[in-house]
Amino acid sequence: MNQRPGAAGATRTCPHCKTLILESATVCPSCRHYLRFDDKAQAVEVTRALQVEGEIRHPSEGGAWEYSVVLTIRDDEGNEVSHQVVGVGAIHPGDARTFTLSVDLTPTSDMRRMPKRPNSRSRH
Repeated sequence: MNQRPGAAGATRTCPHCKTLILESATVCPSCRHYLRFDDKAQAVEVTRALQVEGEIRHPSEGGAWEYSVVLTIRDDEGNEVSHQVVGVGAIHPGDARTFTLSVDLTPTSDMRRMPKRPNSRSRH
């Protein structure tokens, strides 16, 4: 979903880690490398709109637990915009894993509305 350059939500690939990121990003949210050092890289107001954190602790008995971290994003009509596995692994007896999800919002001056994608997948 690579929207037109300069539009809110336009994407590009991070040159360091190859993750799909926002074109406006000055720091890659995945590898945390700086991407721009020009005037456009001025500090912008970022709002942490959502943060959820939880821990799963395996008791000391029993076999290991396998886990899959799945992220699904839906639009306001319930249509699936993105669905991906972000990580997998195992938790062994006595071990724990902490999972954190955060959504940061950055305001733009782009007032154009992108058209709905006709091939949006829905799981309904």
